Amino acid sequence: MQALYAFFQSDNRDLPRSERELFNGIDKIYDLYIYQLALLVELRHVAATLIEEARNKRLPTKEDLNPSLKFIENKFIHQLAENIHLKREMNNRKINWNNEFELVKKIFNTIRASDEYSKYMNVSDDSYKTHRNFVVEIFKEHIADFELLNHFYEEKNLYWGDDIYLVNPMIVKTIESFKEAAAPDFALLPLYKDREEDEQFVKELFRQTAIKDEETKKLIGEKTKNWEVERIAMMDVLLMQMAITEALCFSNIPVKVTLNEFIEISKIYSTPKSKVFINGILDKLIADFKAENKIKKTGRGLME
Repeated sequence: MQALYAFFQSDNRDLPRSERELFNGIDKIYDLYIYQLALLVELRHVAATLIEEARNKRLPTKEDLNPSLKFIENKFIHQLAENIHLKREMNNRKINWNNEFELVKKIFNTIRASDEYSKYMNVSDDSYKTHRNFVVEIFKEHIADFELLNHFYEEKNLYWGDDIYLVNPMIVKTIESFKEAAAPDFALLPLYKDREEDEQFVKELFRQTAIKDEETKKLIGEKTKNWEVERIAMMDVLLMQMAITEALCFSNIPVKVTLNEFIEISKIYSTPKSKVFINGILDKLIADFKAENKIKKTGRGLME
């Protein structure tokens, strides 16, 4: 959607270049995934640094000299730090937190002041599950929506403000997938479930929506005769164009799935009234397509 919006707004509609930019943008989502995993490891480093600074104070307290090392010895974070796939991706993608000590320190101090941290540090259970579950808790409660962190990501990539809501569930799923016996080569989540199939879907939906621009706008115009298409919010038109293209060009996707997905997207990116408007227009168009036998679905459960 974002790539198509940029394409249609461009004075020079270069389809191959726009496709390359689209896939580069998708690949950057994985950068964000690696950043979030690397942050968990960096929190341990910051915690260790703060402990060392406290020990070296001019007048250290008893607690400064004998701090609890439970957090910096967290069994899951230690395991993650040794993961060869994370190390490789950080190296290949040039991802690190070396210059962001103050930001990570603010995140750690928020965690350290939390009830979850206090409970974790005082519980006698030292099992792997306790360590891993604690990381899940602090990620959900104190990292996923940390405002300064989200600002940091948005400054790095304009789209990451949206992508973070895709990546954060991936992080939780990754943490929960680790087991105590996991070796250093334990696999991280892939960006694509089926790379070849998913890339083909992305390319075809992007390309066909772009190619069928005038055709789908005409179809929308015929159902909005009291409105000029140019006066309808561009995002609404784009979402309807994509939905029409997906319904007509992808025989393996049920119409209901297409409609539901684009209505959900409209709730996030369009106006409060867009959901009803888009749903109404698409319902009329789908009814026409079915009457004209234009929708061809194949496979069990897909026949309309």
